[in-house]
Amino acid sequence: MLDHLTLPAEMRDEIVAHARESAPRECCGVIVGLSGQPGELRRMTNTYEGIDFYEVDGRELLSLMKELDEKGWDFTAIYHSHPVSPAYPSPRDVEYAGYPDTAYIICSLENPDAPVVRAFAIVDAQITELPIHPTA
Repeated sequence: MLDHLTLPAEMRDEIVAHARESAPRECCGVIVGLSGQPGELRRMTNTYEGIDFYEVDGRELLSLMKELDEKGWDFTAIYHSHPVSPAYPSPRDVEYAGYPDTAYIICSLENPDAPVVRAFAIVDAQITELPIHPTA
């Protein structure tokens, strides 16, 4: 089980920027890399029409998964935003959390001037907050 998430400062900043650009809708994306290390951040398209959930575009996801297979990479983290609620997994977030070896990052814009970014492990509907270890 995961015990922390390494998140470079530029990736954190990119998640916050993506959240701000997508508001009032939720943004979504992934961080991919080798052996749990953050290699690249990939913005994904949210195809959910409402403002209180996200659904990754299936074609984008399939294309990314093929690319990851070729590189031998995995998902390090899956991120999305909560434009008006706290950075904590909603019941629906927990229901759809299907990657137990992947961190889930939530960026809250509840206070737009002070975004909050938190990470969680979600395994068998159990939520565990993960410390974020920033890198320069």
